[in-house]
Amino acid sequence: MVARLQDKYKTEVIAGMKQRFGYGNPMAVPKLSKIVISMGMGQAHQDQAKLEVAQKQLAMIAGQRPIVTLAKKSISNFKLREGMKVGLKVTLRGQRMYEFLDRLITLAIPRVKDFRGLNVSGFDGRGNYNMGLTEQTVFPEIDTAGITFTQGMNIAVQTTAKTDEEARELLSLMGMPFRRG
Repeated sequence: MVARLQDKYKTEVIAGMKQRFGYGNPMAVPKLSKIVISMGMGQAHQDQAKLEVAQKQLAMIAGQRPIVTLAKKSISNFKLREGMKVGLKVTLRGQRMYEFLDRLITLAIPRVKDFRGLNVSGFDGRGNYNMGLTEQTVFPEIDTAGITFTQGMNIAVQTTAKTDEEARELLSLMGMPFRRG
């Protein structure tokens, strides 16, 4: 079964992008390539239980098990040694990517407190978009009664667009609520 957002891409987004940018071939229209969700667990090396709880929550949000990232260098001011567990990340592709983006747009973002639109300065100049969430409780998969600590996350949406303007239009047509003006 095709994800709802993937079907929307094939029926509406390709036509809108061809009209706006004048692509001759539907294969030239930019598309999503992957979404990376990462959590920096600053005190994870001191409290292993927090890392395990965050790992379970990120697995529920993403639909696949995250990998544990390790420190690349030792930093004495942060009491950090090379090889210590410092975060989590998961890379989504294909149907899981479209399903996650659909849940993010329709369920999670509207639950963000005092939300006024996504910042358009999150584009990196190469057609990729980065955004941050301050807590994991905006996702309906997370049971708010069992939360012992809030954890933020970074979501990086990578597209095949060559410019930020193309990527912004692609994500807008998919339903991302960017700020106006």
